[in-house]
Amino acid sequence: MPKLTKTYVDKLNPPADEYELHWCSETKGFGLRVTPAGKVTYIVQGRVRGKSARITIGAHGIFTVDQAREVAREHLRSMRMGTDPREAAKEEAAARVTLRQVADAYLRDRPLKDSSKEAIERHVVTTFAAWQKKPVASINREMVTKRFNEIKTKGTTGNGPAPGQANQGFSVLRALINYAIREYRKPDGSPVIADNPVDVLYKKWVPLKPRVTRIPDSKIGAVWSFLRQSRETAYNRDTWSSIDLVMMLLLTGLRIGECSELTWDRVNLEEGWVHFPDPKNSNPVWIPLSSQALEILKTRQRIKGNPHVFPSWGKSGHIRDPRDTMKKVSEVAGTKITPHDLRRTFSDIGYAKCGLDVLKVELLTNHVPIGVTARHYLETSHLQYLKPETQRIADWIEKEARIAEAVASGENVVAMRA
Repeated sequence: MPKLTKTYVDKLNPPADEYELHWCSETKGFGLRVTPAGKVTYIVQGRVRGKSARITIGAHGIFTVDQAREVAREHLRSMRMGTDPREAAKEEAAARVTLRQVADAYLRDRPLKDSSKEAIERHVVTTFAAWQKKPVASINREMVTKRFNEIKTKGTTGNGPAPGQANQGFSVLRALINYAIREYRKPDGSPVIADNPVDVLYKKWVPLKPRVTRIPDSKIGAVWSFLRQSRETAYNRDTWSSIDLVMMLLLTGLRIGECSELTWDRVNLEEGWVHFPDPKNSNPVWIPLSSQALEILKTRQRIKGNPHVFPSWGKSGHIRDPRDTMKKVSEVAGTKITPHDLRRTFSDIGYAKCGLDVLKVELLTNHVPIGVTARHYLETSHLQYLKPETQRIADWIEKEARIAEAVASGENVVAMRA
C-alpha cells in the first residue's frame, strides 16, 4: 500500500471496468477512487458510533493530495469523537439556507393564488431586501422588532408610515419561517430553527380599522350615468375594456382579480351567468347576471386569439388595473374609490337599498356562509336562483342614474323617487 502523493496520483491509469480504490499507507482511512473515465476523487473511511462510514472529500484538481489528507484527518478525528461528518454537513447546509431559498421553495410547494405569490415575492424583494441572502436561521427577534417598527413608521422607502404593509410583510415572513421550521431538519429530526422570531410581535401587530369606503348613496346614480356615457365615447379598446370592467364590478360585486381575468369560455349569455372555477376562497361559483350586465357582455368586442372578456394590449392580455377609469369615477363620487370599494357598494345596495337578506348578498359576493345550516344545506355554488336579487340591485342602480340625469336637466324627480 503506497503513500498517496501528487506523483502517485498523476501516474494512475484508469481501470478498464469498475472503479478502483487506492488507500494511503501513511494516513489510515484516507484514499481515492478512480473511475474508468479517469476521474479521481478523494475519500475517507472510518467508524463512527460503531458503524462504518465512507465520505467523499472532493475531486482531484479541486483538492490537492495534501489538502484532501488534511480534510480526511479532520473527518477521522470527528468520527473518533462520535460525530458523523455527513450529519454535521447536512446540519450545516440546512442552517445556511437563505430567506430567498426558503421563499422559492415555499412558492414552489404551496398551491397559491397568483395574487398571493405576487405579495410574497414583493415583500421578499422590498420589505426584506437586506435579508434575502441571509441564512433564515440567523433572523432573530431583535431584527424582526427593529424592521417591523421601521416599516410601521417609515414604510419601505422612508416616505411615510405603512402599518398595513408592516402587518402584511411580517405575516409573510412568519409563514416562510414556519415552512422552514417544518422542512429543514437536523439529522436527529429536530428543527434547525427552534422557534419563529416573528412571534416577538405578539400583541404588537398594528390594529387596522376595517375599510368601509364605497360610493356615497347620493353619487351612485351620477357614477353609473358617467360610466354609460363614457362607454359610448370610448376612444380605444383598452379604454372600452376598462369602462366595461368597472361597470361589471359595480353590477356584480366581483373581485377585481377574478373579474378582470374572466374568459369567454366561462360566460353563458343564453342562461345568464359567469363561472369562476377557482376563486379566492376556492369555492367554485356560478354568478347570475342582471339584464344590464348581460347587455354589456353581449356588446363586447371579441378579439381573435385573445380569450379574455376584457382584453388589453398589455402582456397579460387583459385589463389588470382600470386606473384611469377609477380616477374619473372617484372625481364623480367626490371621494377616492378603489375597485374593491365597488364590491362594498354592491353589497350595501343589496342590504340597505333593496332590503335583501344578508345571506343572499354574501352568496352573490361569493362569501361562503359560516353557519352549519347554510354551509351544508344551501346551494353555495350554483347561484342562478339568486338572479332576481342581482336584478333588483342593478335596477336600483339604473333608477338612480335616471334620477341623476333628470336632476342635471332640471326635471322634477319627486315622482321618480316614489
